[in-house]
Amino acid sequence: MADVLAEGYNVFDTKKSPSGTVKYLNAPADVINLIQSGELKNSILLVQGGTTTFLAPALSMGAIGVITMSGAPESHLGILSREFQTPCVMTAHLTGSDSRYVVGATDPSHFTEIAQALDGRRVRLDCTDNEIGRVVAED
Repeated sequence: MADVLAEGYNVFDTKKSPSGTVKYLNAPADVINLIQSGELKNSILLVQGGTTTFLAPALSMGAIGVITMSGAPESHLGILSREFQTPCVMTAHLTGSDSRYVVGATDPSHFTEIAQALDGRRVRLDCTDNEIGRVVAED
């Protein structure tokens, strides 16, 4: 069985299971650069929060998957991912770490740990479970 790197909330049930390289996007300029690079449709987008509205252009242009490190399926990005039918795993945590997101009490090192572990990795999103979304290693 493939290595499950991270788990989080599954935003919606889908049979889509996109594979791509994780791209950590920290600012609007990162989204623009990714779109201009022509690699958008080969990338799983990793962002810190569920209110990250700067992903909207990428979603409308065919992003294949999203991972957030905080936020809930009812958040802005969760709603947009359902609207665009883009598989999305929210509030992802690394399966090999005890660090978990806690509203108002999460140290920045939590986000750094996830970004360093996933950015640049080839993964597949498994969003077939009603509640849990998984980030599965493919490299």
